[in-house]
Amino acid sequence: MKNKCVLAYSGGLDTSVILGWLIEQGYDVIAVYVDLGQPCEDREATLAKARDCGAVQAMIVDVREELCRDFAFPTMQWQARYEGTYLLGTSIARPLISKVCVEIAHREGATVYAHGATGKGNDQCRFQLAAEALDPAITVLAPWRIAAFRDRFPGRKELLEFCEQKNIPVKASKGKPYSSDENCLHTSYEAGLLEDLTTDGFSLVDFGMTVSPQAAPDTPETVKLEFETGLPVRVNNLAMKPHEIVLALNEIGGRHGIGRTDIVENRFVGMKSRGVYEAPGMTLLYEAHRLVEQLTLDRVHLRDRLAPEVAEMVYYGFWYCAKMDALLALIREAQKPVAGTVELSLYKGNMLVKSRASANSLYDAAIASMEGGGSYNQTDAEGFLRIMGLPLRVQGRERPRATR
Repeated sequence: MKNKCVLAYSGGLDTSVILGWLIEQGYDVIAVYVDLGQPCEDREATLAKARDCGAVQAMIVDVREELCRDFAFPTMQWQARYEGTYLLGTSIARPLISKVCVEIAHREGATVYAHGATGKGNDQCRFQLAAEALDPAITVLAPWRIAAFRDRFPGRKELLEFCEQKNIPVKASKGKPYSSDENCLHTSYEAGLLEDLTTDGFSLVDFGMTVSPQAAPDTPETVKLEFETGLPVRVNNLAMKPHEIVLALNEIGGRHGIGRTDIVENRFVGMKSRGVYEAPGMTLLYEAHRLVEQLTLDRVHLRDRLAPEVAEMVYYGFWYCAKMDALLALIREAQKPVAGTVELSLYKGNMLVKSRASANSLYDAAIASMEGGGSYNQTDAEGFLRIMGLPLRVQGRERPRATR
C-alpha cells in the first residue's frame, strides 16, 4: 500500500511538477488548494488539472474568513509590523495553510505533508514550524531542499520539459521580471529585477490592488470604520464579516493608492531581501484601529514594546507556540474597551483623520483644556514634579554634571 502525501497545491508550475515527482516517488498524492483569496481564473479547472496529473484526490478549502478573523485581525490588534513596515500578509497565511493540510492528512490517513517553498526563503520555516507544532509526528517534505530534486530541475527549462513528458498542462505566459504572491490581505512582489536596488520598484511592478497615488482621484474620499473590542465590525455604517470588511477596504483604499511599501528586510534564514508590497485594506485598518486606541486605552506603551516581538514571531513562523498563545490572550483582554468610530479622508496615498468618537473614550476636553476649569488642579503638578525629580536632584548633588 502506497504512503499518502498531502500537497499544498497552487496549480502553478512548481507544485504541478512536485505533484508529478511525488507520484514518481511512490506516493498517493492528495492535492489541496487552500483558498486565501488569491487570484485563480478557474478553481475547478485547477482541481481537474491536479486529478489529470495523477492526484488521487484534489480539493479546495476556503479559509478566507478564518484568515481575516483569526490571523490578520489579532495581528492588527497588536499593531505588529515586521521591522516597522511589513504588515505580514504572506507570513500570516502560511500557518493556516499548514493547519488545513495537517487536518486533511489526519482525516485521510496521510503521514507526509509536502510544499513547494524553496530552501532559501521564509515560507519553508512557516510551513514546517506550524505543521510540526500541530502534529509532531508528521513528515514535512520540501523537494527544493533535496539535492537530487534541484539537480534534476535546475531551471524553468527543465520544469517545463518534465511537464511536457508527463502531459501536465502548463499555461504559456510571458514571464514578469519579478515574482508575486497574493491573497485577500495583500500582494507581495520580489526577486527578478527587484533584486537590483537601483530599480524603481513602484514603476516596475504592475500593481493589482492599488492605483499609483499620482493616478488616484483628485477629490478626497471619506471612509468610516467602526470597532468593537478592537475588531472592525462596520464600514460606512454597513455591518460586515471580517473577510467582507477586508475586501471592501481593499477596493476603497486601492483606488486612492493606499498601502504601497518597498523595503529591504531581514529573512529568518539570515539574508536580506527586497520586497514591494501593497495592502490597502489592512493599512486602513491598522491606522483606524490605532486612532480608536488613542481614545480608549491608557498608554499602550507595553503593547508597543511587545509588538516588534509579535511581528518577528509571525514573520518567522512561530504562530502555534505557548508564547504566542499567551500574547494572543493578553491582546484579547487588553482590547475589550477598544470600541468607537473613525473617519479617514483618503487622498493620493494619504490617510488623514477627520473625526473619532467612542463611548469608552478616556479623553476629557475639560481636563485637557489650557483654559481654566475641569478637575485638574495645576498646583498639584508642583508636588508631582518634586517627587519625579527627587532621584535627579540626588544624582546631581552626588555626581555634578559639567555645564557650559
